[in-house]
Amino acid sequence: MSMKESIIERLTAAFRPSALEVIDESDQHAGHGGWREGQTTHVRLRITSAAFAGKSRVEVHRAVNAALADAFANGLHALAIEAKAG
Repeated sequence: MSMKESIIERLTAAFRPSALEVIDESDQHAGHGGWREGQTTHVRLRITSAAFAGKSRVEVHRAVNAALADAFANGLHALAIEAKAG
């Protein structure tokens, strides 16, 4: 399973999003810290989930990062999160 597929699977299980987009931006960071050739290291995430209702931005980001702890342990270096309740 690819890193992108793993991220989608984990976020779907954790938050049952109504919308989810995972964008691999690794190629835009070639040569920068954390970048590894041929690997998904930098990701932009757009997610909408009812699970985020009533939570602060910090709480949502912490929850997303916690759900992706294994991805970070396996090479994910950077995550840009655009999250909405819904």
